[in-house]
Amino acid sequence: MHRSATAVGPIRAADAPVPTCDHASTGAPTQDADLFQVENAREMAPSDARELSRHFFARLRTLEEGTREYQYTRNTLIEMNLSLVQFAARRFRARVVGGGLDMDDIIQVGTIGLIKAIDRYDLEREVEFSTLALPYIIGEIKRYFRDTTWAVHVPRRLQELRTELAKAQEALSDVLGRAPTVKELAHHLKLSEDEVIDGLVAANGYTSSSLDAVAADGDAASPAGRSARPAAERHGALDPGMELFEDFHTLAPLLGQLDERDRLILQMRFGQEQTQAEIGAELGISQMQVSRILSRTLARLRAGMLTE
Repeated sequence: MHRSATAVGPIRAADAPVPTCDHASTGAPTQDADLFQVENAREMAPSDARELSRHFFARLRTLEEGTREYQYTRNTLIEMNLSLVQFAARRFRARVVGGGLDMDDIIQVGTIGLIKAIDRYDLEREVEFSTLALPYIIGEIKRYFRDTTWAVHVPRRLQELRTELAKAQEALSDVLGRAPTVKELAHHLKLSEDEVIDGLVAANGYTSSSLDAVAADGDAASPAGRSARPAAERHGALDPGMELFEDFHTLAPLLGQLDERDRLILQMRFGQEQTQAEIGAELGISQMQVSRILSRTLARLRAGMLTE
């Protein structure tokens, strides 16, 4: 053994920590083939894990799924091969650190891929387990980044396009000595300019900041004199239409209580912006009557809104 912390020894199935089936009680044949008991399987050297995994995979095929002996064998395979998950996760260390993620989460996601590989591995194909497992592990990790690290949900096609655009921008920047244009990116990726623009816009949804995040104003004379304010106070403004909405909501039932002539005069005066003389001429009444009707109606509406 490469590491002293790992102890492996061949024992009989009857001596394993997981009991074998009882022939008398279940009617099933007793498993009496050799079974290795592994201590500290997570700390086993990769070369030892590779050799011993073959024995455990062969053993796993002879056991009935759902039994405690099956679970012991399968769980030991998982623990022995966690080094594959750690190896794959190291490839994404930069993205984890840059995205403020936790490496433990990536290990957990990669372990799901490892379990899928164990359940699908066929020893008779004579393919190294790592050859099958790594694509499963890396696939789960990439799917995690693709589906859960976007601040705004965008279509899968645009998520994948963002990665292609990032690589193209880096490659073209090295060649051109400057940031590439949309036209140059489109020509490099053999896409239309509209597709490139869609990808660049979608990339803005990859990260986001909280409205409560505090940042310094940029118009101060010195860093010490900058005032720190949340983003919510630095972006946007109050919508005056919100107050009007409340007023209209209160006014609507009051207008419904007016008679038809009073509502018509209000509409002509404030909706069509006609003068009092024009309203009087159209309705066949004097300008003075129009003024009195408007004054009385407006006073009634004001009183009604104050009591609501």
